[in-house]
Formats: sequence, structure tokens, C-alpha cells
Amino acid sequence: MENKILELKSDLSNELIRILNYWKDQTVDLEKGGFYGRIDQQGVVDTTAPKGLVLNARILYAFSAGYRQTKQAQYLQMAQRAFKYLCTYFYDKTFGGMFWSVDPEGKPLNTKKQVYGIAFCIYALSEYHIAFESKEALVLAKELYELLESKSFDKVNTGYFEAFTQGWVFLESPKLSNKDQDSPKTMNTHLHVLEAYTNLYKVWPIQKLKTSILELLQIFKQYFISPQGHLQLFFSAKWDLESDSISYGHDIEASWLIWEAAKLVETQHDQESTKQMVLSIAHAARKGLASDGSLLNESNVDLTIWNQERHWWQQAEAMVGWLNAWQLSGHSADLDTVFNSWSFIKMHLLDMDYGEWYWGVFPDYSKMQLEDKAGFWKCPYHNSRMCIEILNRLN
Repeated sequence: MENKILELKSDLSNELIRILNYWKDQTVDLEKGGFYGRIDQQGVVDTTAPKGLVLNARILYAFSAGYRQTKQAQYLQMAQRAFKYLCTYFYDKTFGGMFWSVDPEGKPLNTKKQVYGIAFCIYALSEYHIAFESKEALVLAKELYELLESKSFDKVNTGYFEAFTQGWVFLESPKLSNKDQDSPKTMNTHLHVLEAYTNLYKVWPIQKLKTSILELLQIFKQYFISPQGHLQLFFSAKWDLESDSISYGHDIEASWLIWEAAKLVETQHDQESTKQMVLSIAHAARKGLASDGSLLNESNVDLTIWNQERHWWQQAEAMVGWLNAWQLSGHSADLDTVFNSWSFIKMHLLDMDYGEWYWGVFPDYSKMQLEDKAGFWKCPYHNSRMCIEILNRLN
């Protein structure tokens, strides 16, 4: 077992550099600033593609965290580039908050305020501050936190609404993407608000923020986690469930992100019950494991309808989630799952010709060639963070 752990650490050290170097070498837009909005699987740049908030925030996170891990100056320069572009072109100087997208020249394109995207900015800005002690980044992260609390938090029913117009008027069609449901409250957005607030609390441990995190943890316990341990995904404003889908990647991702928050803000007594809840989520997610070591995409609650695609982000989160479960439980099956996940990733997802990871594979293992290599949703976040998290935990 010790040799397997040493081999995994060596693999992930190398893979982190390979991922970051792809984004450093292939995605920088030298002509128009920042980073390209889209690159296809063969490395062809789409110079007309819009530049998305989530992509740019996740690039900022990846290079900030990557610099902390490696101390390589080249990643400092990339983080600085990402920070400058985000602040210059995405920040709304009139109404506050961040635009959802800009055009290739950096002009506002979709000016809506999507809470999911702003949460990622808080997460990334906090990481940038941790890495470089940037007061400017911390000031903006605090400002965005206060905006979400004043504009998005539901003071009647609790929780956070999904989206608003540029001027912060409630958006009737708030869905995050074409693959999502048009519900006013979603588990996914709350998960990433929790993640963002947790990272911000590390550098700004005030009582108000702690209370926000504790309230988010309570929302997960009360509404999002089903009796079977799965995450329930879409809700009305008054917390009526509007979906019967199970997303196995979100299950395992939430399991470790919830624990990261609980470790910071909960009492020892409350942490014990949260620990059991986290392990129950990880256990429920095992229903999505395939015999080849991969994590399947989705099913319905009855397990009668399946989407058996294997996407890159789910496999990365599976590795962190089950390593976290092993650290909490000591069950060897959880650690075995980590090794099996990495074997699957190496065999099917690493693109050794064009760099980075494929978006995913179909059930027959053919590559999802029409999806982005870099783009609005394909970012250096899940996979670079996985490498960093596992290296730090195994050390």
C-alpha cells in the first residue's frame, strides 16, 4: 500500500504541472487580453467565443492554488493576469457584482448576476489573497460576500436565489445552463456558495461569515440531503422539491466540501453528526460507481433511468471525496476507490497528444470529441484541485 501511495503522489505531482502548463501555454489570449473563451479537443482556438465568468474565476483559482503548491513564478504571472482581467472586464462598476460573460474584446455580453459565478469569484479571490496577500483581492471578495447576503439571500425562507438582472432584479428564468432546470434555488449553487464562504473564512474569520456558513450547513441537512444520502438538486423558493435526479459527482463532491466547512465552524459535538452525514453521502454515491473504477453521470431516484457518460470533473471529485471518506472512516474500500478512479482517469481521460483532459467518454469509452477542451464550463479547477488536495492530504 505504501508503494501505491508513493506512486500516486508522484503521478499527481507531475499531472498538476501538466495541467497548469497546458493552461499557461495554450489558453493565453495575447491579442485581446486574458484567456481564450474556447478551445476544442484538437487545440483549435475559437477567437469568437465569449469569455465566461466561471472559466476566468476558475483560472484565477487554479494558478493561485498551483503557485501555493509549486512556488513556480510562471504560475504567479498567470494568476496576476487572471486577477487583472477579472477585475477590469467582469466587475460591474455601476451595480456591483460580476457580469456572467464578456465578448472576446472584453465588453459586457451577458450582464446578468448569476450567484454561482459570483461565488466562484469569492472562492478564487480568497485563494489569490492566501497565495499573494493581495489586499485588493480580499476587499473585492468581502464586497461580493456582502452583495450576496443583501441581494440573493432569502430572508423569508432562507437560502440563496439563483440569478438576477444586472441591476439585481429577480430573474424569472434563472437556470445556470441548458442542462439545468429553471428552479429558483438549487443545490449546486448553494454548494459553491458554501465552498466560497469557507475559503473566505480562512482569511476573514468574522462572526457574520461564520453564521452564514452555519446556516448553509443547516440548509444542506434540512433540504438537500435525502434519507438515502443523495443530494436533492432543484427546489422552489419555498423549498418544494422539483426534481428526482441523482448526480453522483455532486454527491461525492459535496461530501468533502461540507466536511471542510464543518471543520472550520462547527463545535466538536456538531462535527461528529456531520461526519456521519458526510460518510452517508459518500456511501450513497457508491451506487454510481462502475466496475471499471469510474463514476457514472446521473440516474433518477428509482435507478431506472441512467446517463452513463463519464465526465472529467466527476472522476476528479471522486478521488478527493473517497480519500476524505477513507481519512474519516479508515475503510480500505474507500482508499481502493481512489486508486481505481486514478487508473480510469489515466486510461481514458488524460489527453497525452493535445494536453489537459478530455471532457469525458461515452459508455463504450469513445471520447466526447465535440465537447470543449477549454471553455465556458471546461476549466482547470476540478482536476488541478484534485491533485493539490490529494497531495496535501497524503503528505
